[in-house]
Amino acid sequence: MTQTVINSTPLFELRASIRVAADPATVYSVVSDLPRSGEWSPECQGGRWSVGEPGAVGSVFRGENLRAESVVGWAPLVRGTWYTEAKVVRAEPGVTFRWMMLTHAGEDQQSVWGFDVEADGASGSVLTHHFRMGKATAGIHKIVEDLDEPDRVRFVDEWTSKLAADLDSTLGRIKDVVEKQ
Repeated sequence: MTQTVINSTPLFELRASIRVAADPATVYSVVSDLPRSGEWSPECQGGRWSVGEPGAVGSVFRGENLRAESVVGWAPLVRGTWYTEAKVVRAEPGVTFRWMMLTHAGEDQQSVWGFDVEADGASGSVLTHHFRMGKATAGIHKIVEDLDEPDRVRFVDEWTSKLAADLDSTLGRIKDVVEKQ
């Protein structure tokens, strides 16, 4: 196999945290309600549970996503609206909620998003949002297949920056949603 940045493992691993003025159970009830993700996600506009009990391990969420033309504008990314499916892989109320992205054939990918919640003082919490992509997904391979190695490196660098900004933005929006309830 040719050595390329896309073969790095993990390809992406990011996390960000914020203090929220609400108890862990309240924060968890919001972040585990994926159909509401349009209220805080820079890309996911919401969606619906398509398999299983909402928020339970093994349940599948079909998300509707929207990406602007300006996002890593030079790269051959899906633009406009597209759909994803994700399976809940951990659901511990008041503690952690994680979902794994699935291929179009419904197979697991090493692409996991999640939230961890910890108590912080008498009435607050620290909410951590994280993302890890071990091996590059089929989608990433498709994006970079016609790029030379310098552009692959550029893509990974710019996508990492985009993801970091998205984590921070998401946390700020969740904080606002939770604290206004």
